[in-house]
Amino acid sequence: MVATVSACGAEQGLISIDQAIEIILQQTQPLSTEKKALQASLHHYLAEDIHAQVNLPTFSQSAVDGYALCFHDENAKDSILQNQTFEVIGEIRAGSDQQFQLHHGQAVRIFTGGKVPENTTTVARQEIVQVNHSSITITEPLRADADIRHVGEEVSKGQLLAERGQYLNVGAIAALSMAGVLDVSVFKQPKIAVLITGDEVATSSNVLSMDANFGSKVFDANGPLLQAWCQSNHFHVDILHIADEESVVNDSFNCLKNQYDVLITTGGVSVGDYDYVRPCALNNGFAQHFWKVKQKPGKPLFFASFQNQDHRCYLLGLPGNPAAVYVCMQVYGKLLLNALQGNSNTLQWFSATLTQPIKADQRERFIRMVLSFDQGRLMVQPLAKQQSHMLSNLMQANCLVRVPSGKVIVSGEVVQGLWL
Repeated sequence: MVATVSACGAEQGLISIDQAIEIILQQTQPLSTEKKALQASLHHYLAEDIHAQVNLPTFSQSAVDGYALCFHDENAKDSILQNQTFEVIGEIRAGSDQQFQLHHGQAVRIFTGGKVPENTTTVARQEIVQVNHSSITITEPLRADADIRHVGEEVSKGQLLAERGQYLNVGAIAALSMAGVLDVSVFKQPKIAVLITGDEVATSSNVLSMDANFGSKVFDANGPLLQAWCQSNHFHVDILHIADEESVVNDSFNCLKNQYDVLITTGGVSVGDYDYVRPCALNNGFAQHFWKVKQKPGKPLFFASFQNQDHRCYLLGLPGNPAAVYVCMQVYGKLLLNALQGNSNTLQWFSATLTQPIKADQRERFIRMVLSFDQGRLMVQPLAKQQSHMLSNLMQANCLVRVPSGKVIVSGEVVQGLWL
């Protein structure tokens, strides 16, 4: 196969994908913190380390429904012999404060979670016990210390439970709740506004009709795309449509930069006569961190920030083509929004084997693919219709694969990707 290389994107001044990632991480400062009840902190990031205030379990308890036994016999070593009989002297349910002190040959009926009495040697699950009125007989050999959850065996008091930057998912909420944590300090979630530019974008379904002459208008994909993306990542977002007019873009930035933590724009960020996002941002005091990345799709990506004494606002200027919007949000948007919440980890790439060759291009590319398992290996299959204005393959795509520039990637080569 001949390596055909596109010249598009070869101009001077473009930065690499890795440089763009590094700049976002360097320039983004976490938002302030707030105290929240643990149950209200789902999908937030911890702003402080959390240490255990108690042991887990807080007391030694039974792991099964059965009988707590006391048995001391040097000849039996570490096990209780089959057919050994014990006198039952009481019962302990989960949550019961009743106290027993067992002696050799005695047993207490106990239920899962019940506090094991003093001098307990082991717990016999009820399936291996024969009940004889006020006594029981063990029907199988039983080792010492069986089915006892010992105090502090999972977590010791003072142990680090969760670190600053920990994402609070359902599992984290459950684990911290079990440890008695009632409230946590978390980073605030960013307040986000999305500005959809483009006079050609219809702002309402009433503007277009499938059986009418479409004229010069197109359906809005970027608004619903970004609305859904933010919802799926647990962010509230305000969607605004603005005209391709310098005064409108300028006034929008002037008004919104003090109200939001993040402004995300689509379109108007390239070099056309009506691309006002970048010049209007600079006119409103935004400092440019980068503009144009040597990638496909999404070359005219713009990142800037505004700061005064009381507030800092970040601007992520996305291209107008929907596929570029989607790719840039999956890579740079997620990176920025995570960093604002104290998570400065870079992207987590997986490795997989390519199933078919890909021709060369001057720019690095993010290609929508299908990831699957084949005999224990991760495999990625490119999808058709990869142009930046096309979105239909997103109904099948479950990953973005990063393809290096300037060379043919052969079938069977290992590539790097991101889960979608």
